[in-house]
Amino acid sequence: MELAIMGSRPAFKEPLYVGQPIVEKKVRDRYFSNMAGVFKRNYFTNNGIMVQKLEMEVAKIHRVKHCVAVCNATIGQMFVLKAFEIKGEIILPSFTFVSTAHACLWQNIKPVFCDIDKRSLMIDLGKVESLITKKTCAVIGVHLFGNVCDVKGLEKICNKHKLKLIFDAAHAFGCYLNNMPIGGFGNAEILSFHATKFFNTFEGGAILTNDSELSNRIKFLRNFGFRGYDDVGYLGINGKMSESSAAMGLASLPSLRTRLERLENNYYSYRKYLNHIPGIELLSVGVSGRSNYQYVVVFVDKEKFRVSRDTLLHVLVKENVFARRYFYPGCHRMGPYNILYPNAYKNLPITEDTAERILCLPTGFKNPQKYVPTIVNIIKSVHENADRILKLTS
Repeated sequence: MELAIMGSRPAFKEPLYVGQPIVEKKVRDRYFSNMAGVFKRNYFTNNGIMVQKLEMEVAKIHRVKHCVAVCNATIGQMFVLKAFEIKGEIILPSFTFVSTAHACLWQNIKPVFCDIDKRSLMIDLGKVESLITKKTCAVIGVHLFGNVCDVKGLEKICNKHKLKLIFDAAHAFGCYLNNMPIGGFGNAEILSFHATKFFNTFEGGAILTNDSELSNRIKFLRNFGFRGYDDVGYLGINGKMSESSAAMGLASLPSLRTRLERLENNYYSYRKYLNHIPGIELLSVGVSGRSNYQYVVVFVDKEKFRVSRDTLLHVLVKENVFARRYFYPGCHRMGPYNILYPNAYKNLPITEDTAERILCLPTGFKNPQKYVPTIVNIIKSVHENADRILKLTS
């Protein structure tokens, strides 16, 4: 295959992105129908009917007592930390989206970065306990790439040391651990409904919990601390979800099954074609339960593949395939953490290695046969023409 970097035209006319929104015609029609009701009621925010319905449906899907919708997942995490009045240190993986750490530092809680397991890419239970000090107040587990944390292991550690356990479930909408959906693990789990997620509300998020007291407190916090009319009892801010966002979520719910099937088909299509390329390994998903197949993640072994991950990424972008290096270079290498904790990398060897090799490929295509074989052929051609590509990119 002649590559764009060698002078050929890009393989794709339009850019292919990781996390490109999936919005079917039926979803658009349902959304506009929902919004007609919103305009008729002339009620756009402040815990409207759409938000209440969405909370009820999402709680039902994840089999939890409470779902509190918020404007985004980062604010949701901040509300959970504030509601528990957490202070001191909090243990979390560095291999996550930086907002997970930011939400802690914004509230003057010191993030303590833990290394990850080499196979799962999630927090390494063997390292967690060694990081616990008198200042430790909580642990954040991150469900990653459609896989679920070692929940029981984290619960055992947190119960032993009397720590709060919170899960960043931004990647885990609809995922299961064995036969149990995520949502009720730990003290709370936080969902993201960002536009890049297969279930989105344009922008938004939610807190899932079985703790009624926590749920009520977060509802106060998201509305400036109001407990009733002219009655402010907490230091709250504006974290409410709008009716428009909830209307989008409700419009998408009937299409969840077909979207999940689409993502699963994409994953297995990639697996079929990637199998025979030296130095390319596909991350397994759904090992301990049911995955949402939202991400297609590969690892690039520079020695076997013959070029680095970053060189491969450069070639893919030239072909209009905008793969992503999630989560390069790790929170500990980003500001302000690289200044606050300049030696953190010394305790994060697996995180460091993974961040240099990982690549997320575009997915979610309605017809994977139209795109996946071509993307894989590009990757294969990079391997076969490694010497020439290295000269062109040196």
